[in-house]
Amino acid sequence: MPSESDTPSSRRAADYPRAVLDLFDAYVHGTIDRRGFLQQCAIHVGGTAAATAMLTTLSPDFARGQVIPPDDRRIAVSHVDIPSPRGNGTIRAYVARPVGRADARLPVILVAHENRGLNPHIEDIARRLAVDGFLAVAPDALTTLGGYPGDEDKARTMFATLDRAKIQEDFIAAAAHAKGMAGGNGRVGAVGFCFGGGIANLLAARVPDLRAAVPFYGSPPPIEEVPAIKAELLIHYGGNDARTNAAWPGYEEALKKAGIRYRAFIYDGAEHGFNNDTTPRFDKAAADLAWARTIALFRRTLG
Repeated sequence: MPSESDTPSSRRAADYPRAVLDLFDAYVHGTIDRRGFLQQCAIHVGGTAAATAMLTTLSPDFARGQVIPPDDRRIAVSHVDIPSPRGNGTIRAYVARPVGRADARLPVILVAHENRGLNPHIEDIARRLAVDGFLAVAPDALTTLGGYPGDEDKARTMFATLDRAKIQEDFIAAAAHAKGMAGGNGRVGAVGFCFGGGIANLLAARVPDLRAAVPFYGSPPPIEEVPAIKAELLIHYGGNDARTNAAWPGYEEALKKAGIRYRAFIYDGAEHGFNNDTTPRFDKAAADLAWARTIALFRRTLG
């Protein structure tokens, strides 16, 4: 079991009791608040002090997970404000692109964040895609509230106040903008994580010219919208993510019935959030394999 003396690199999901991981998942997704997590976790770990330390070790460490720094010379980063008249009016996006390819028309990837807005981890995902040769566009659903506040708990609280239908329209507007971006080749894919995985699924159903969508542990779109999907899907689930995985059988049935092109992988032993390398739920083997499959799909469908 983790202790306060653990180093970040030593923390793994397997080091935590199953009950604590499930409580943390409930906390991250707003089913219980911080106080509720600490009270219930204390029962399993021997007291409030231990529960508080455990919450600290489970929470994101963005420095730990950073792969591509913002000032990496291989890429250029900027921001763009995208009109969203059917959503919240405007959504700001982080844009990362490779440098030294001024004459190239690059495939474009829309990156959809988790339920905390555009935090440093998702910005890093965008930069990783830029290093791999894509033009990455990562919108921030918290734009109208001032953007990601720099604190995960505040971000989660802010996010819960948003109108979900308007957020969806913001991402649809961002996908339309991405298709016509300068330097892009007009071919757009989407990747998303948790809440963003649900957005990737939704974009596949509502953006007819989306070429590919890669939801990581995301909710399916409304089942009645599945037949509208034109994109090729690559779907990733963690084997231990019972909450998210419960929706998969119905989604798979609808995909098969509609004749949608898809592949789905469930990574044995992996948790919800297994691709997020800023927390102990990160599973390197599963994440590396899922990411390699993701890049291969984007290169094949968007290149």
